[in-house]
Amino acid sequence: MTRRIRIFDTTLRDGEQAPGFGMTAEAKLEVARQLSKLGVDVIEAGFPAASPGDFEAVRTIAETITGPTIAGLARANEDDIRRCYEAVKGAQKPRIHTFIATSPIHMEYKLRKKPEEVVRAAREAVALARSLGPEVEFSAEDATRSDWNFLVQIFTVAARAGATILNVPDTVGYTTPKEYYDLIRYLIEHVDAPEGVQFSVHCHNDLGLAVANTLAAIEAGATQVECTINGIGERAGNAALEEIVMALRVRRDQWGATTAINTREIYRTSRLLQSVTGIQVQPNKAIVGANAFAHESGIHQDGMLKHRDTYEIMKPEDVGVPESSLVLGKHSGRAAFRARLEHLGYQLTDAEIDSAFRRFKELADRKRTITDHDLMAIVGDEQAHRTVTEVCRLESFQVVAGNERIATASVRLVREGEVVQEAASGDGPISALYHAIDRAARFEGQLLDYRLNAVTEGEDALGEVTVRVRAGDRVASGRGTSTDVIEASARAYMNAMNKILSGAALAVSDDPAPGWQMRAYGD
Repeated sequence: MTRRIRIFDTTLRDGEQAPGFGMTAEAKLEVARQLSKLGVDVIEAGFPAASPGDFEAVRTIAETITGPTIAGLARANEDDIRRCYEAVKGAQKPRIHTFIATSPIHMEYKLRKKPEEVVRAAREAVALARSLGPEVEFSAEDATRSDWNFLVQIFTVAARAGATILNVPDTVGYTTPKEYYDLIRYLIEHVDAPEGVQFSVHCHNDLGLAVANTLAAIEAGATQVECTINGIGERAGNAALEEIVMALRVRRDQWGATTAINTREIYRTSRLLQSVTGIQVQPNKAIVGANAFAHESGIHQDGMLKHRDTYEIMKPEDVGVPESSLVLGKHSGRAAFRARLEHLGYQLTDAEIDSAFRRFKELADRKRTITDHDLMAIVGDEQAHRTVTEVCRLESFQVVAGNERIATASVRLVREGEVVQEAASGDGPISALYHAIDRAARFEGQLLDYRLNAVTEGEDALGEVTVRVRAGDRVASGRGTSTDVIEASARAYMNAMNKILSGAALAVSDDPAPGWQMRAYGD
């Protein structure tokens, strides 16, 4: 039989306590609305006694949000509990969540109380909370470093005093899945609680085991899990809601459990939290990270194109991500490259694909990610060069320039099978390069127009250069692209020059066409 696991979201309480994750009252209300759409069972809206602002935020959420239970946190003392009740009492389903530490180190050094005093404080706190409202949760702080028999004692007392949920926190992220499983089983079997009392877990991620520990607790019989969106929280954070929920969904065969979460709202909720806090998740974050459904490896991309189940165990749309992405980079293969070009509307021959793919690989060694604009520029550049007979081929070049020296360039090119090397100077690096090309190719040309545009954004943007060149009564345009604007300039000039040398350029009169700008290299 499939068990129903209740999701207790503490993003607005434990999550907000993390440095840098503080939210305004308006932001907390916005997140609470989204959590309601997500379908969480409980929203822990804050710690009302912490500050007047937190009290007002909890009260507003309690009076505004319908659907989930609205909980507030309170220490095991009268002032906190009454303050918490005042904040949550307007909720459709209010809950007071009270706690006290139970580990020897906490009782001795933080509380400075003896175990029997802690038990008495727990009994009195739960009884007071239950007298105010119908639903009370009791947590034994630092339970995983507490004596198991003492936990049985204090949980039994809390349950008899009226606690309806008994929470077993791994407050400092200390436990392991096997150990936590055994602890939850032990408590379920030995705590003398009335029928219907739930066992809950709250795991921190100090050892990176929060989600694994939570799943182990579910396997042991826990019916409520406390977690946060994106796993935010104190120190290394809490168990991530999205990871727990999707693990239960994808591996229902393993845990036999389900939740009421509308998984298609997961990504939207994650993005909202990132927006209101200004803190982004790492790209490789499970479920909601930028790379969670992105594939760059050629082997993976080929498998995805054939059947996406080869490399995806869940559908991106199931968590609200629009679609998987085949990221084009240096690890990408020909299949993904061809598929992306076809998606952009290009129908290329195998030879054209081979040529463009070589350019793509060269570019991928310089850029981390190749965009669609990069691909379109590559194909356009290849098409511009492919239709021209290559009379001269530039093999290599070197340019030296600076604000206190004359720019110089050296080139090595092949013309009709002859390798030629030449050098020249100029008023700038482009001028010097074009002079050197002219010398090596024995070409007498005039640069009529030169334009440089960035195809994409960022420091590694692909530069696109277009030129118009005249030699005698022939004028030709040329185009070149590269992340190196000098190389793009060389490719554009060679493209135009080859058109002229091969006879593919247009014949013109002695006067340039209207609107053309005639200028020498250094002008």
